[in-house]
Amino acid sequence: MEPVVQEETTGCGIAASAALAGISYAKAKRTANALGIYADDTALWSETDHVRKLLQELGLSVSPKETPFESWDWLPDKALLAIKWHVEHDKPFWHWVVFVRERGEAKVLDSRKALKANTRRDFGRMKPKWFIEVFGV
Repeated sequence: MEPVVQEETTGCGIAASAALAGISYAKAKRTANALGIYADDTALWSETDHVRKLLQELGLSVSPKETPFESWDWLPDKALLAIKWHVEHDKPFWHWVVFVRERGEAKVLDSRKALKANTRRDFGRMKPKWFIEVFGV
């Protein structure tokens, strides 16, 4: 699985969905927009419904719950992670990233454009709040 770089400042949910589905950001954005989901809608990175709806449309299934993060070793092989979790005006916000374990190798696909490398292994620097398991990838 390869990272997809977000083309909009607030497009991390669309980019994470694209990476999981193995498609381009542009294609995931078109699908999202057809569903009424837009990168500048704060619900995309402050609620889980939009990303769940987009992933379902892209043919992927996810767990119905958010599971508190405990350890990198305890994560399922594929998951959406909420990192950079914080509260603004009584509303939680976060940055979506993808955790993937392939052939025993764990990595995080981070869509943030400003990163030197969008495949991350600096696990100690990331502080996930919770995750959503992804099935059928």
